[in-house]
Amino acid sequence: MVDAARAARLADRIKVIVAQALERRIKDPRLGFVTITDARVTNDLQHATLYYTVYGDETQRAETAQALESAKGVLRSEVGKNITARLTPTLTFVADEIPADAARLEELLRAAREKDEQVAAQAAGASYAAGEDAYRTPEDDADDNDIDSDAPRS
Repeated sequence: MVDAARAARLADRIKVIVAQALERRIKDPRLGFVTITDARVTNDLQHATLYYTVYGDETQRAETAQALESAKGVLRSEVGKNITARLTPTLTFVADEIPADAARLEELLRAAREKDEQVAAQAAGASYAAGEDAYRTPEDDADDNDIDSDAPRS
């Protein structure tokens, strides 16, 4: 079993090797503007998962996925030439959903900001229902003690 630190170092190295090979070596016209965002290697160094993003619409993403799948053998041989592990890990490409999730999160934050502005605008001219200080104070407690406890309260 290999330690996790070595697997992390190997994952970083594989990420760089694959990114450079995509830039220089792979000439597939289906390959869009792709960025390798992350790589993870199992602790036994047998399998590498590479996460990527593609700039463009859904058809470009699908074509890039096909291009990466067809170039997997060339990329794996590039990785094998440039690492010092006994075995070359298998490569799996996974589309990274972080940009889409980030856009959705930005939209939710924008909607929350708008709601906060609406609440602040409504609160600007509002007054308290029970006066400015609706809580009991020590003076109120002192006033309650002065009242005859046998007399009914009104």
